Amino acid sequence: MPTKARKTWAQQLQQNHSVTIVMSCAIVGLSRCAYYYQPKLQDDSVIISVLNAITDQHLRWGFPKCFS
Repeated sequence: MPTKARKTWAQQLQQNHSVTIVMSCAIVGLSRCAYYYQPKLQDDSVIISVLNAITDQHLRWGFPKCFS
C-alpha cells in the first residue's frame, strides 16, 4: 500500500476510534517518521527567471549552453 493511503487510514483510526498516533501507525504498518514526513518542495522561481533572462538575451543559444 502507498504511504499516503496508510497515513489516511492511521488518521481515520485516530478520529473514529480515539487511538493514539503510535498505535494507529503500528496497526496500519506505518513508521512514525513516515507519518510526520512533509515533502520539501523546492522553489525554482529564481532559476526559472534567470534562465528566462538568458534565453531572452541570447535567442540562438540551445538548452545546454544556458547552463554553462
